[in-house]
Amino acid sequence: MKITDIKPQVFTLAREAENEIKPLFENIDRIAEFNTMKVMQAFQDNKVSEACFAGTSGYGYDDLGRETLDKVYAQVFCTEKALVRIGFVNGTHALSCALFSMLKPGDTLLSVTGLPYDTLRNAIGIEGDCHGSLKFYGINYAQVDLKNGNPDIDAIKSACADSTVAAVLIQRSRGYGERRALSAEEIGEICTAVKQVNPSVNVMVDNCYGEFTGEHEPTEYGADLIAGSLIKNPGGGIAPTGGYIAGRAELVDKAAMRLTTPGIGGECGSTLGNNRLLFQGLFVAPHVVAQAVKTAVFCSAMMNKIGFITSPSVTEQRNDIIQMITLNTADNMKKFCKGIQAGAPVDSYVTPEPWQMPGYNCPVIMAAGAFVQGSSIELSADGPMKEPYIAYMQGGITYESGKLGIMMAVNEMLD
Repeated sequence: MKITDIKPQVFTLAREAENEIKPLFENIDRIAEFNTMKVMQAFQDNKVSEACFAGTSGYGYDDLGRETLDKVYAQVFCTEKALVRIGFVNGTHALSCALFSMLKPGDTLLSVTGLPYDTLRNAIGIEGDCHGSLKFYGINYAQVDLKNGNPDIDAIKSACADSTVAAVLIQRSRGYGERRALSAEEIGEICTAVKQVNPSVNVMVDNCYGEFTGEHEPTEYGADLIAGSLIKNPGGGIAPTGGYIAGRAELVDKAAMRLTTPGIGGECGSTLGNNRLLFQGLFVAPHVVAQAVKTAVFCSAMMNKIGFITSPSVTEQRNDIIQMITLNTADNMKKFCKGIQAGAPVDSYVTPEPWQMPGYNCPVIMAAGAFVQGSSIELSADGPMKEPYIAYMQGGITYESGKLGIMMAVNEMLD
């Protein structure tokens, strides 16, 4: 199936949907403009120059671009320090290093947004028996579930009274769950509650999928540390790999020791000519995130029109780029992902099939025809092959291409 195979009926549905959602785009554009100004200010204040784009090899000592990019990220996220490295193989790697910066044997990690994302469960030791997990090193785990989809502040306060709790984990996005994403302001309420009980407890936010979806970030509301992936929002569809950690300087330095080795930390790490891509990706990220949010709103409207339940709803506030569609059957799941894949610029001729991906406890189907392998800021859709068969769509580095991808998915569904 090709773009030229889209039925007239789908074009009609698309026009109707777009007419309904266009008034919502003004606010999305306003947020993008605000965040672009913030990023631009950080570039100018830290004197980003062409010299920053040169790469280093070997040990990577005195890498001007790497050191400047750390400062730019720190300013953008309103933190003391940041660690931005291509050495992070994915977001889970960055999150894992961040967790180890806050915890030692005998401590307890408290997750206050329910069960963490699938791949992080192995790193913590909730599932599996992986060498080097938090559990492997004698770090305990406790959990507070959401209450009616919202943070259970009273239960969080009660759990934080445990003297062994040294760190709190907040997952901002929904992951593979039916919960909603949290705003920076809501995360701030959790931070305030935790600090009221025990000011020494560090609060870390899994910020994946949430960057630049609002005017503020969790670190502006009391989070001690945030972490995420560069092939999601902050890489702008340009960064080829990597992740970031930002927050209190002491914690960022400890995370760097985990990434490399004690005594080296962030002083080493060659960039191999990737600095320009990381700078450029961050620069366009606010705009690209806005394109992804618009694509998600369009997806919600289109899927509603053919009878499927979506979350967030068309008019609901968005705090991440993920759009959830409840597809009800395995066949619908495969059709939707097949359509998304067919609407991609790369590997459009490939048909996605479920497979047992590393770090997941059931087969997962993934449509991702991306320029960067696994890039979630580019149009993609994936989900576990289990009832009620929910697809999680995200990305769209341009609204126009994202819109076409959604139309291809609807076209496939109508077949």
